[in-house]
Amino acid sequence: MQQYQGWADEHYGAVADVFAANFEEFPELGAAVTVYAGGRKVVELWGGTADERTGRAWTQDTVVPVFSCAKGAVSICAHLLAQQGRLDLDAPIARYWPEFARHGKQSVTTRMVLGHRAGLPALDAVLPFEEVAAWEPVIRAIEAQEPLWEAGTTYEYHGHVFGFAVGEVIRRITGLTPGAFLRKELADPLGLPVWIGLPESELPRLARLVEAEGRRPMPGPEHLLTRIVTMNGALVFPGLDVPHGWNDPALHAIELPGAGAVASATGLAGLYAAAVTGLDGGERLLSPDTVTDAVREVSSGAGFLGFDMGARWGSGVLLDSPAFRPLLGGRSFGNDGAGGQFAFGDDEFGVGFAYVANRMIGHGDARANRLIDAVRGCLG
Repeated sequence: MQQYQGWADEHYGAVADVFAANFEEFPELGAAVTVYAGGRKVVELWGGTADERTGRAWTQDTVVPVFSCAKGAVSICAHLLAQQGRLDLDAPIARYWPEFARHGKQSVTTRMVLGHRAGLPALDAVLPFEEVAAWEPVIRAIEAQEPLWEAGTTYEYHGHVFGFAVGEVIRRITGLTPGAFLRKELADPLGLPVWIGLPESELPRLARLVEAEGRRPMPGPEHLLTRIVTMNGALVFPGLDVPHGWNDPALHAIELPGAGAVASATGLAGLYAAAVTGLDGGERLLSPDTVTDAVREVSSGAGFLGFDMGARWGSGVLLDSPAFRPLLGGRSFGNDGAGGQFAFGDDEFGVGFAYVANRMIGHGDARANRLIDAVRGCLG
């Protein structure tokens, strides 16, 4: 078995067994898993290699790009604002951001964006990386965009537009971009290593991504799926070592709130644990009523492109999806990353969970599922 470091409470030994087995049975390189139960850390494990080029080992404080796990963090921020009475998820976005209403978007709500139902999965505007990094050009492009379908009638994954649209609502309400709001209101007070917009000081801790063999290639550049994932080519995917690829510090430095989070397993698990139970006796961030609102199914089945991966979506969060990502039950909510990373919380079982890795296998691969299954068994 692969040697790993860290610890697991005696009742969670099965998680450690699966974590070790993943290194034997998958092309794992470096990885970590953290589990909180009842606001207390019960598992923190890490192992393998953070940088294949140098042989640098994965350590307790290693962080890694976690792609669309960013959506879960942004969604927690939005639900917190809703709980505070500062954001009505079912009000038109134009209430907070008047310019958004242009070109037929006057009835689009924040919940429609959170549920991938706003008709804005991709933009017509072709923006270079520098304009994506500057934030405002993307916001202007969203304002100029006509929906691809009547809002609310169907859904399709909103990729990067999700983060910019919800993020701009957060900015209009708070004066802070979503990455800054996340750090100021949640991550810094709780001491959680999770960022949308990575400071240069954190680069020595950053794991380097590698791509597993056999990953399915993206369709051509004009295909809507490719446009969704790459912002019309401004971001290369999977593109790890090309300019502005996912190993480029310049990419991690910008706020890319739909898919640009960098975190450790402990940072992500701690964020969800804080949301559903509070940490170490602290008050939970999201009330039971707020979680109930978040986990009400908004979208599922075949979307605009006709794909049905078996995912079920609440308001900004992936729900228990037996055919795609089996979680603990009806109160589970989270989000995954393009390389197989996954984090979720559940207030019925009092769990915050995160698994991160630097060898990219794909959305919904079995590594995290096996660990979640082990947690399920430990909970009885």
